[in-house]
Amino acid sequence: MSYENLAGRTAVIAGAASGMGEATALLLARNGARVALLARRADRLETLAAKIAAEGGTALAVAVDVTDSASVTAAAEAVHAAFGTVDLVVNSAGVMLPNPITEGREDEWTRMLDTNVAGRLRVIRAFLPGLLAAADAGRPADLVNISSIGAHVPFPSYAVYAATQAAITQLSATLRTELGARKVRVTNIEPGLTDTELGSHIDNPEISGQLEGMFGFIESLRADDIADLIAYTTSRPAHVNLRQAVILPTQQA
Repeated sequence: MSYENLAGRTAVIAGAASGMGEATALLLARNGARVALLARRADRLETLAAKIAAEGGTALAVAVDVTDSASVTAAAEAVHAAFGTVDLVVNSAGVMLPNPITEGREDEWTRMLDTNVAGRLRVIRAFLPGLLAAADAGRPADLVNISSIGAHVPFPSYAVYAATQAAITQLSATLRTELGARKVRVTNIEPGLTDTELGSHIDNPEISGQLEGMFGFIESLRADDIADLIAYTTSRPAHVNLRQAVILPTQQA
């Protein structure tokens, strides 16, 4: 599918080093958007930027740690210096570290809260002035937050991860009341089982095995499926906001 309305737009993809972020960056660039690639792994970003350039697109690789305010601020300054005003932000940086609450893994809780919630807020703060400026100029302006069906479907051992995703879903809904009146679209996307490297961070063999079993039973979504949804959503006419989407594999109830 072609998304002609993406041509000429300037997008920031937080979490672009792999999975949904990487796939989204590729698709937006293939449809004429300039893309700023944000993530911790500079080598992965440089490889992706080179691939986009080889296909005739425009990309900027910016290493950033979303858990560090100064790092996010510096990344935003680099993007603005290279590309100017940003009119599309995809917030997809995140970690999933499930464990039973009885394990008391405060290290995991802190990492998920600081990455999945505070990290998203830092990205929003850094790039919101550009979104508002684009909207004021009569151009489309999009903030896309990626959460999860874990925001409202309970899974044992995923309590803290699910809480961070519910926070993003609620954050998106509330931001829409603030930003919608100013013509900035806010979209929240909740994927179900998706084949990305998110599960590779799990250090509990039993939980990891359960997740692998789900992939063996269900034909999962792919990162490209989420990218396709993001491209479709952000290429609608500026007065149309697809506010929330739940996307599941057909076999997942």
